[in-house]
Amino acid sequence: MPALLSPADSSRADHHKVVIVGAGAAGIATASSLIARDPSLDIALIDPADVHYYQPGWTMVGAGVFKAPSTAQTMAATLPRGVRWIKARVEGFDPQGQLVVLEDGRAVSYEQLVVCPGLKLDWNAIEGLSETLGRNGVTSNYRYDLAPYTWQLVQNLKQGRALFTQPPMPIKCAGAPQKALYLSCDHWLRSGHLGNVRASFFNAGAVLFGVPDYVPALMSYIDKYEVDLNYQHRLTAVDGPNKRATFIRTLPDGSTETRVEAFDMLHVVPPQVAPDFIRQSPLADAAGWVDVDPHTLRHRQFGNVHALGDVANTSNAKTAAAARKQAPVVANNVLVALGRLSTLAQYDGYGSCPLTVERGKIVLAEFTYGGKVAPSFPRWLLDGRKPTRLAWLLKAQILPPLYWKAMLKGREWLARPQPLVVEAQQ
Repeated sequence: MPALLSPADSSRADHHKVVIVGAGAAGIATASSLIARDPSLDIALIDPADVHYYQPGWTMVGAGVFKAPSTAQTMAATLPRGVRWIKARVEGFDPQGQLVVLEDGRAVSYEQLVVCPGLKLDWNAIEGLSETLGRNGVTSNYRYDLAPYTWQLVQNLKQGRALFTQPPMPIKCAGAPQKALYLSCDHWLRSGHLGNVRASFFNAGAVLFGVPDYVPALMSYIDKYEVDLNYQHRLTAVDGPNKRATFIRTLPDGSTETRVEAFDMLHVVPPQVAPDFIRQSPLADAAGWVDVDPHTLRHRQFGNVHALGDVANTSNAKTAAAARKQAPVVANNVLVALGRLSTLAQYDGYGSCPLTVERGKIVLAEFTYGGKVAPSFPRWLLDGRKPTRLAWLLKAQILPPLYWKAMLKGREWLARPQPLVVEAQQ
């Protein structure tokens, strides 16, 4: 972090009642929820990006269901009215001085700070990966420009070896690595090529999915597609020109061995960490994530700081669905801190992962803290433990407009905050 500003510099800082760092799903939803509750509120939103992306749509782009441009809008068109956009990168924080320090040396002061810049996709953590992404059969649905390449590779592969990887947790949308696997296999099955394509899934973890209730349905598709399933395998290097992937396998006794696999197609999910300016700040815990109470989402040390979305150190799934539930809670609790509301709200850890097991069917995983299943619909209508067409309809046709026209506009359908009824963890 840069040297703290002098008192003279601090006095010249651009001041706002509420400052939000990050204009992704969490940041814009929080700003809109604040404006919906108090249209007079002075809010600044800091983000350098020109484009806002609907990232949950990229899995569908990689399967040829969506076109990439449908998942993007200009940032200017996405931001809520009445919010000041500071188009800049954040360099660091001075929570004692209530300042956000920008990369160009400017400072923004605040009464309440909301931190939600997302996370960092650490492509460089895998040797050789950055140089070969987008060519040599190496792709990832975790990038807007690469998801169309995934679909191109899937269509063109008629025989050979397809590898799909999953890095150590935490990552955003823990189901996304296997979504790419299932939808690719489904295409090969429908086109009559699955018998000539050997699909392998290399998971750095020890389980297929973290909530056991959904595993039987997922395993039925692993069997259906005859997937070669490998646990405790972490991708460490990619040789694109020679089409070789290197994994470190952790054995039951804790020892490791190196394994090199040939591929014709490689779908990579990179390791994921907090952004550098977060990890190096006073807001971070030992692992680099913003240290907040899991229920109120308020910082454990600095009472006028809240965090949500992928950057928070809460144990929920890092998904847009989680941010949709968190944003109204943070908006409510910021207004409580400002003395404009009286009752704190709580977040219960809700997250959702629509697992696209085939084109036209989804296993809709919904759960709260501790992996407790938390369905939004009655079981007679939609049983999330089984693949259903209704869940696909939700993912393909309902959730995208719900995102753009409701979540990002402060309309809290199925996301109204609930009063705090448990003791916040200390």
